[in-house]
Amino acid sequence: MIRIEEIPVDRIEEFWEIHLKYLVDDAIIEDEEDIAYFAGDEYRNIIKARMMRETDKHHMVYFVDDEKRIGAAQYNTYQSEDGKCFVLDFWVFPEYRGKGTGHQCFKALEAYTKEDGAVYYEINSEKEDSIRFWKSLGFVENGKDEYDMPVFIKR
Repeated sequence: MIRIEEIPVDRIEEFWEIHLKYLVDDAIIEDEEDIAYFAGDEYRNIIKARMMRETDKHHMVYFVDDEKRIGAAQYNTYQSEDGKCFVLDFWVFPEYRGKGTGHQCFKALEAYTKEDGAVYYEINSEKEDSIRFWKSLGFVENGKDEYDMPVFIKR
């Protein structure tokens, strides 16, 4: 059974280390400007500030199975609006991929976030394998974001 482990603000440095590796290794970001942005203080301070607010708090979590961390995610649930849970990042560590692990992790995240007021889910993605994954979970295309990246929604 996969469980969710919240990452507190005082332990986010550990998350940043694996986050940047994920973004680069999975070719989410490829150019030096993007790498510098996601490794830099501007992005990280924005996220940290959102983690510390009372309403619509930002969350960083690990997926844990048999006391091993098998993946991670970042998300915001907007309780002050319409209950949208926007997933910024979601990944299973490479050694645990396959065999439906990503589906199990999302089901755990879905159950966990619904307890916090999530009504529906959105994510942006442009990689073909990621799009197939999200569609297999019931997400459908829902326009594009301000960076012209496809947005997917699950109600």
